[in-house]
This record gives sequence, C-alpha cells and structure tokens, in this order.
Amino acid sequence: MAYLVLVRHTESTWNDIDVWTGLTDISLSQKGREKAQKCGELLQGIPFDIAFTSVLRRARQTLTEIKLVIERGDLSVIEDPALNERDYGDLTGKNKVEMRKKNGEQYLKWRRSWDYPIPHGESLKDVYLRIVPYYKEKILPELQRGKNVLVVAHGNSLRALVKFLENISDKDIPNLEILLGEIIIYQMDQNGKILNKQIKNPV
Repeated sequence: MAYLVLVRHTESTWNDIDVWTGLTDISLSQKGREKAQKCGELLQGIPFDIAFTSVLRRARQTLTEIKLVIERGDLSVIEDPALNERDYGDLTGKNKVEMRKKNGEQYLKWRRSWDYPIPHGESLKDVYLRIVPYYKEKILPELQRGKNVLVVAHGNSLRALVKFLENISDKDIPNLEILLGEIIIYQMDQNGKILNKQIKNPV
C-alpha cells in the first residue's frame, strides 16, 4: 500500500484579484504562503518518498512551504510542465466576474466543460491528454514500488488527474471543483487502485 497525495497550490496574487492565471508565472500571496504552511501541518505523519510539481512558481512555492513544515527539506522533487495549469489562452489575465457578466453561459463552458475550446488555449481534455500519460509513466511506477508520493499542482491539472483516477465521466467532470489548498489523500494498492480517499482543507 502507498499514499498518493494531491495538493492544489494555495492563493496566488492573481487568485486574490480573481483573474484567470493559466500559464502566467505568478507567486503566492502572503495569505497563500500561510495557507501552504497549514497544508504542511495537515500532512505531518505521512512519510513521503518523492514529490512532483509543475514548473510554475505558485505550485513550487506551495511545495516548498509544505516541505519546511514537515521538515523534509531533503525530499526529492521532480518538476515537469505536464503538471502545469491549463493554458487559458485569450482569457489569461481577464477578470472572472466581469467575464461572467459579459458572457453568461459561455463563461461556464470555458471554465468547467470537458472539451469546450478556449481561443488559443486548452480544454480540460487537452490537459488530461498530457497529464495522464505522465502519471502512468512517472508517478504510477513509484506507487507500484510502494513509495508515498506528493503531487502539488493546479486546479485543472488535478481535476484531469482525478477524472482519470476515479473514472469520472465527461458529463460529471464539470461538477468537480478542487479548492485552493485542498488536499486529496488516496491510499493505493500495488496496482494503483484506490483503496481509500480522504479530503482535507486547511482553515
């Protein structure tokens, strides 16, 4: 049995002003740093063997704060763009509240649908098609060796991964939301099958 722990990065400076960030490399806010430390407190007691994160600063900073709290500065970390947030294309940097007022139903399709295209950006399906092969090639083998794995990434890259892990349908995936700083703890068997799931959210 092994642990697979997924953590969405905590608040960035652009989350704070409610704009689409996508691949823009934004840092955590002070509130985000403090919440990341609380994530670390919730993860104390799990003996991690390896961690994976995206190449984007807000995910890497969240992981750094977690490592400090769990006193695992020695934890091996692999960074890869396969774990990056969805590319929001022409929506990047736009305010979500304003775009919802202006675009109505299309806003929800952009934000939550499975394969609705964003101009010059990615759909959730596109993210799925890059993260699932990476999971199978790089992360799953660690779990099969009995290693406890920590993955710190983004709302949509984690939604895509959870869709695969839990076999969520295309129809139901719009209902899945992963909050900033949310922790999903899976216990996995040697074949990568989920034995147990727990969700924690830092207060």
